[in-house]
Amino acid sequence: MFRIDPSGERVSQQDRAQARRTKIEAIRADDRREATRRKNAVISLSVAGVFVVVLAVMLAVNTSRPDTGAAGESRLVRPDSHRLQVAPDGKVTLVEFLDFQCAGCKAHYPVIERLRRKYAGKITLVVRHFPLAAHINAMPAARAVEAAAQQGHFEAMYRLMYETQDHWGRQQRSAEGVFRGYAKGLGLDMNAWNKAYDDPATLARVQKDAADGEALGVQGTPTFFLNGTKIQPRSEDEFTAAIDAALAR
Repeated sequence: MFRIDPSGERVSQQDRAQARRTKIEAIRADDRREATRRKNAVISLSVAGVFVVVLAVMLAVNTSRPDTGAAGESRLVRPDSHRLQVAPDGKVTLVEFLDFQCAGCKAHYPVIERLRRKYAGKITLVVRHFPLAAHINAMPAARAVEAAAQQGHFEAMYRLMYETQDHWGRQQRSAEGVFRGYAKGLGLDMNAWNKAYDDPATLARVQKDAADGEALGVQGTPTFFLNGTKIQPRSEDEFTAAIDAALAR
């Protein structure tokens, strides 16, 4: 059978079927191209998303990584850092970041004192403030010690804080009055001590220590660094072994 198409030509049924198949194939080809385009778009977005996530992780790792190298060394011991003892050769330096209200710091205090005696003249021992926010009297204690340090009594107040921690450390109220009593007992100029305790510069001094600690990766107390390397001794023997190894190098 034939029919007349709009151009006036005769078209057979076979031709019409072929035309339909051609049209259907063209539609399917368009559908395949559209599907491919959408798939490629999804893949591109997925790749871009993965790239963004990876980049974000890399940036987070880089910004949270402890400061090392020359910059880290300068943060570890500042010119005004408190040195409990100094070795003439400067070969070995032990740095402690501490919190005076920290029970773990108090537990390490007698160990540090024994190490001081054992390695007198052989190692430099530096202490830095790292008052934890969870301890209500950690910052006041650090300020009290700093105020005493301005009158040359850092170590005396440092000792008092640990030796009396059981008295004030468990309190959930301010121990400023207790610390003021310690300053008076040490025979300090109380007008000068009170002024130093309230001075924003004293607070900034403590905060600078804490900021250095954070940059170095300190997360809790006590944290120790031996010649710039963070160490985690689990006993006095491990402390001694680490120091002996550093001295032998």
